Amino acid sequence: MSFVIVPDFVSAAASDLAGIGTAIGEATAAASSPTTGVLAAAADEVSQAIATMFSSHGEAFQAVSAQVAAFHEQFVGLLNGGVAQYASAEAWNANPLLAAINAPFVALLDRPLIGDGANGTAAHPNGQGGGLLWGNGGNGFSQPAGGGTGGYGGDAGFIGNGGAGGRGGNGIEYADGRVGNGGQGGWGGRGGWLFGNGGAGGDGGTGGFYTGPPPPGFGGNGGNGGWGGRAGLFGGNGGAGGNGGAPGTGHSGGDGGLGGPRGSLFGADGPDGADG
Repeated sequence: MSFVIVPDFVSAAASDLAGIGTAIGEATAAASSPTTGVLAAAADEVSQAIATMFSSHGEAFQAVSAQVAAFHEQFVGLLNGGVAQYASAEAWNANPLLAAINAPFVALLDRPLIGDGANGTAAHPNGQGGGLLWGNGGNGFSQPAGGGTGGYGGDAGFIGNGGAGGRGGNGIEYADGRVGNGGQGGWGGRGGWLFGNGGAGGDGGTGGFYTGPPPPGFGGNGGNGGWGGRAGLFGGNGGAGGNGGAPGTGHSGGDGGLGGPRGSLFGADGPDGADG
């Protein structure tokens, strides 16, 4: 995950600044000859003194411009260097050394110290919690048809975003003619304790449809949407509630999930999901 800034933005800003520096340098070079070699208006001493004075001001401007250009070039270099350092830090996040640091925390608490939690799987539908210090919670597993409730999104640790809840499985028609209901969407994970957005709730599954011999006209209920996750203590947006699943023929759609509450200082409550 990117914890502070997006390196691409900084790289683009450095490129823009370099272009500005080039344009200023070209303008300064174009002004060099007319401003440093001012000709005297006449042959008298006063005219020559005035020309010399203006030329000296032009030379001083060129000297200052050279210093500013050097500073500008150094600043652009620092920005590009910062992007490289940040990319290196991101790469270090996947380094075996970090895996060794995280190993005891995963073994004891089933979550890393630093880094994102793993997404849910068919065997373990709920997303793993994010790193205790920082990291996003893993996303819940979206169930296949007949799979039931979607996996819950993992909670973030100190700083990070909660994982999104998985979608509930669609209802199916069984061999004996029964029709299943859509599964409930998984709840979104809680945002980081200090700061972070709550995860979005998963959508409810669609109710099953009866396709057997007459009499037709009945189906399963749509699953309820998962609730959005709560935002962090000091700031962040609540997660959006999942949408309720559409109903099978003649039955009810699922209720939309409630949006998660915002952070205490700033942020917005998550929107409620739509009813099926």
